[in-house]
Amino acid sequence: MGLFGMLNMKRKEEQALDALTQRSKDNESYWAIVKKQFKKNKIAVWSLRVVYLFIIIALLADFLANEKPIAAKYNGEVYFPVFKEYAVDLGISDWQKEFLNVSWKDLEYEWAVWPLTPYLPKNIDFMNTSVGPFDKQDVESTKWTHWLGTDALGHDVLAGMIHGTRIALLVGIVSMGIAAIIGIFFGAIAGYYGDEKMRMSIASLIVYIIGFVLAMFYAFGTRSYELSDAIGESFGSFMVELFISLILFFAIMMVFRYIGKLCKNIPFLNKQIVIPVDILISRLIEVVVSIPRLFLIISIAAVVAKPSIFIVMMIIGLTTWTGIARFTRAELLRVRNLEYIEAANALGYKEFRIIVKHALPNALSPVLISIAFGIASAILIESTLSFIGVGVPAETITWGSLLSASRQDAAAWWLAIFPGFAIFITVTIYNLIGEGLTDAMNPKLKK
Repeated sequence: MGLFGMLNMKRKEEQALDALTQRSKDNESYWAIVKKQFKKNKIAVWSLRVVYLFIIIALLADFLANEKPIAAKYNGEVYFPVFKEYAVDLGISDWQKEFLNVSWKDLEYEWAVWPLTPYLPKNIDFMNTSVGPFDKQDVESTKWTHWLGTDALGHDVLAGMIHGTRIALLVGIVSMGIAAIIGIFFGAIAGYYGDEKMRMSIASLIVYIIGFVLAMFYAFGTRSYELSDAIGESFGSFMVELFISLILFFAIMMVFRYIGKLCKNIPFLNKQIVIPVDILISRLIEVVVSIPRLFLIISIAAVVAKPSIFIVMMIIGLTTWTGIARFTRAELLRVRNLEYIEAANALGYKEFRIIVKHALPNALSPVLISIAFGIASAILIESTLSFIGVGVPAETITWGSLLSASRQDAAAWWLAIFPGFAIFITVTIYNLIGEGLTDAMNPKLKK
């Protein structure tokens, strides 16, 4: 084969490879296209990186700001007090007698590795109250410097900022997780069934209503004291009690479901009726939206017996699901008449499977955008509640509570600048991520 033939063959191979590459690009999945479009928005990408940084700070908060050393050698033995604290909080270990009610700062270590700031947000430094970052501080060495100053009680601002990052992210993620579950559930039912598709026997309707009321009463009403005490104790204890309540709720509902099947044998009760679920859920959304959200949250938080940051998360989640429900409903109204949904119905799949496996995965794009904006809104709401001192315990240091402390001392500029800037940055980056997702999920931008 001559040189010309070899060049011609090589050219054909390159053309085949280019065609194959182009075909693979054309067959890219929707989420691959979204990812590629999102990366084109540099501001949104950098905002996402800042979120990653905040997540790292939140996860390592106990190693960045703590009154205990990360590792230390004391009386000839090596200890890891921060890790030990995790085990004690989980109830799988206990502190040694020599470490009970001690001042970790005053112990004589052979060596010790301290966090970046050797303070917890609750620690009080009586010798350095209302001290600014650039003021002269009465400390033993540079290691004990309050790098961002202190408030009027001597709390270290940097420690409060670090641990406040964890609370801000938890509030945003947990509250919007609750809102997403509620909103997607109601929106999917309203959008898929509409006003005509949901049919139920009279027996099932009556039994389910009675069962729901009794399940709510016995699972949550009679166990309200256990849930309240668990919230005051720890987040882990609350999750355990909540799991027990959920198990009890579903167990009662399953019993009444069986009763409903038995009642269907009665001819009159077996009559099918149409449930206008779309209009019912739409009216419920309108009622919730018509109430000013912040006033509703403040009203609920103000009457809670034991203030807790976890209750604040739940309240925010229970009052911010309407936007997600509207987006989900609108998408399901569009998706339910598409060919693949009709094919799934023709194949005899159960409606629950069609909604979960076929309809929802193709209808969640606007929901993700709403969640991104919702996280920013939840953080702002929590900061507002902390600022006015409603719903959040006084001992819980958050960005809002640090900002509130600036009202007592107008000259303490650092109490307003640092937490205020953190709130501004966090809310802004989540809004920028939401805008980036809005652009990336727009099918018109596919090129």
